[in-house]
Amino acid sequence: MTRTSELLTDRDMAALSTLMAELSTTDAVRVLERVDSSRRAVLFRLLPKDEAVAVFERFDATVRGELFECLRSYDVIALFEELDPDDRVELLDELPSNVAHRLLVGLSPDERALTAPMMGYDRRSVGRRMSPEFVRLRTAATAGDALDAVRRTGSDAESVYLLPITDDHRTLLGVVTLADLATAVPSTPVGDLYSDHPVVEADSSAEEAARLCFEHRSPAVVVVDSEQRLIGILTVEQSSRILEEAEDEDAARAGGSEPLRRPYLSTPVLSIVRSRVVWLLVLALSAILTVQVLEIFEHALAAVVTLALFIPLLTGTGGNTGSQAATTVTRALALGDVRPRDIAAVLFREVRVGATMGAMLGTLGFVIAGLVYDWHLGVVIGTTLLSICTLAATVGGAMPLLAKKIGVDPAVFSTPFISTFCDATGLIVYFLIAKAVLGV
Repeated sequence: MTRTSELLTDRDMAALSTLMAELSTTDAVRVLERVDSSRRAVLFRLLPKDEAVAVFERFDATVRGELFECLRSYDVIALFEELDPDDRVELLDELPSNVAHRLLVGLSPDERALTAPMMGYDRRSVGRRMSPEFVRLRTAATAGDALDAVRRTGSDAESVYLLPITDDHRTLLGVVTLADLATAVPSTPVGDLYSDHPVVEADSSAEEAARLCFEHRSPAVVVVDSEQRLIGILTVEQSSRILEEAEDEDAARAGGSEPLRRPYLSTPVLSIVRSRVVWLLVLALSAILTVQVLEIFEHALAAVVTLALFIPLLTGTGGNTGSQAATTVTRALALGDVRPRDIAAVLFREVRVGATMGAMLGTLGFVIAGLVYDWHLGVVIGTTLLSICTLAATVGGAMPLLAKKIGVDPAVFSTPFISTFCDATGLIVYFLIAKAVLGV
């Protein structure tokens, strides 16, 4: 990286060209992602043509869009034509509408016919992420015919490990694996080799389709329209990328920010600020609830100043307990272990978990506070810990399920909102118990 920067500064294009030609695809991607957009365009033009296409396909859609803006028009058209249809659709989402339209019009008729229909599906649907390039078999074909078709057209397909079988109207009848074809007697009809593999409709969630692919340990998921006509496949490689994006998004939102959508070092500072500041403002405003609670119970605090010493312990314990429950349930949702309809079972389980943890922490808090300060204060701390842990675990377990039910990302309701909620309600419980036990 240092050597590349030095050559760029010295404008030694000959040495740069030699250096870029020696880099592997992975190293070239790493180098280009770490420089600004103008320098990235210079380095990209120095790559050999085949290597440039391979590198471009490895970039995130946002980086591709930035690179397009810096390349000459004929470079852009050539690159766009080389992309797979699903990569084109992802890139078009990052470009201005007039640029996207111009690129679509500039495609060859065959490539445009593959790409344009995918634009009609929702951005989060599997129809937007599938590949329309596959080897289709007819029921009348034999295993030998199928292998000939793979040899003849397989190089243009996204995957040949899973081959869909249709009738003359493209209605999906079943699928067969390449392994089954290769081991079958050549005269065997493909209809005798049907396998059980996952099938999804194009309007289904891309993330759910990707998880289905991994759950079935399948090389691909077959995608059909509402009339069960074959329109594409989602491969295990595509599924892996979809799940990685989903996990990055969940991790960012659980931490109170938005995903960057591009490598960290090539992200402008203002973009990083925008990804964080909105959530920070929301959390700051919601934290006013905690301040209001303290103001309501200021007389209790004035009467027993020692109560203030335990506020960080109690709010921290409540927030952590709620976040643990939310993270566990969100993960279970993603894996399909629970559904929104299981909310009663989840609540019953989390009540018991929270109460058990609260009893353990409460006993410890009672003993320590009683020995150091006063046994009445120990009762307050112990009872509050029991109550807060039970409440936080219950709410933390329920919120992801409620979010899923109303169509909101469960990760949004994990750490940020649950921590704030537990802070406010935990303080209310704390002071109510203190007033009852201490009479303040």
